[in-house]
Amino acid sequence: MKKLASIFFLFICLSCGVTVNYDYEKATDFSKYKSYSYFTNMDTGLSEFDAKRLFKALDDAMALKGMTLLEDSDFIINIKSATFQEVQSRSSVGVGVGGGGGNVGGGVSVGIPIGQANMSRQITFEFVDANTNQLFWQAISSETDIPRDYPEEREAKFKQIVTKVLEGFPPKK
Repeated sequence: MKKLASIFFLFICLSCGVTVNYDYEKATDFSKYKSYSYFTNMDTGLSEFDAKRLFKALDDAMALKGMTLLEDSDFIINIKSATFQEVQSRSSVGVGVGGGGGNVGGGVSVGIPIGQANMSRQITFEFVDANTNQLFWQAISSETDIPRDYPEEREAKFKQIVTKVLEGFPPKK
C-alpha cells in the first residue's frame, strides 16, 4: 500500500507541467563544448537543499549527454530562480448589501477570495563560453504548484525540470 501511494504521489508530481523557453546564439558551434563548470558565488535563489538537488539532477543529466564537470571547462553554467504567487482573479465570492427608499440609495460590496493562490517558480539556466565570457545558450523553465513538503517530491521535480530544460541543448538545427 505504501509503495502504491508513493507511485501515485510521484505520478501526480510528474504530471504537473513544466514549460521551457529556449534562446541561443545562432552562430555557436555547440560541438566544441564537452566540459562545464558552475559560476563561483552563484546565488540560485533556492534553499541550500534545493540547490544541491538541482545540481545533482543537472550533473546526472549532463553526464548522460557526454559532458564532464571540470574546473577548467569549456563553458560555465549560471542558474537563477524566482518564486512568485500567481494572482487570483476568478476565485472569489461577492457579498453585497444595499438599500434605498424614496430618492436615496446606497450599497456596499465585498469580494472574498476562495482557496489559496498557486506558487510558481521560474528557473533560468545560462550557459556562458569560458573563453569569451559570452552567453551562448539560455533556457527559462516555468512551473506551477511548487512542491513544498517532501524531499523525494522536490528531487523528482528538479529531475523533471532538468530533463525538460536539456531537451533543447544542444539546439536542433
